Amino acid sequence: MWRPRAKSTVKIRDTPSSPFSFSTFKDIQNLCIEDHPSSPIKKSSSIFHRVRLATTFLRSLSLSLSDPEHNATPAHNKTTTPPLQEQPLITIPGADTRIVVYYTSLRVVRSTFEDCKTVQSILRGFRVLIDERDLSMDSSLLNELNQIFSGGGNCGRKLTLPRVFIGGRYMGGAEEIRQLNESGELKKFIEGLPVVDSGVCDVCGGYRFILCGQCSGSHKLYIEKAGFKSCTACNENGLIRCPSCAV
Repeated sequence: MWRPRAKSTVKIRDTPSSPFSFSTFKDIQNLCIEDHPSSPIKKSSSIFHRVRLATTFLRSLSLSLSDPEHNATPAHNKTTTPPLQEQPLITIPGADTRIVVYYTSLRVVRSTFEDCKTVQSILRGFRVLIDERDLSMDSSLLNELNQIFSGGGNCGRKLTLPRVFIGGRYMGGAEEIRQLNESGELKKFIEGLPVVDSGVCDVCGGYRFILCGQCSGSHKLYIEKAGFKSCTACNENGLIRCPSCAV
């Protein structure tokens, strides 16, 4: 049924000069090994060597920056509070017999609020007259404080709260008051001030402000011909300084 397979008459000539000729399958492996260039291996080895060098350098650099011995800053280069004798002399008139504290009662910035409370607690322990001026209750006090420092010079840093004046002389902020209190120097500055009762004011209850009597705290006055106008006797909150505490 099937025809017998005929032999091909085409002869295949041997080409021994061909570069791809091989007698066994093992020659393929030998051919690949011989033709594989060695330069890429050396190149990749050199690349990895450079990467290791760069990694080692960066690691040593990061360790040197984090090392306190290499990263230590001399004491005179650090931002520290200058001694009281080196600070510019800033005074306010009419405060020779009292302590004036510019502070805020708002808790917007926790650190500032805690500093204000700490300074108030330290100063109240001496039982002297303290004129506490809350900037959050009256924005005009901020302008007043800026005028004081612009006229007497700046302290070399950003103005923060609280700011303390003793006997009309500027003493510093929270850090300065803490240091003076711990060293005992604060008591020497306050010794000359008159001692007062530490009771709460009967007029304002210790808030240092009361409602304006002219506008009843609305900060608006009605004038028949002009209509409503802002009250000039109080601040933007309709408050005035307590006459008993401001003495």
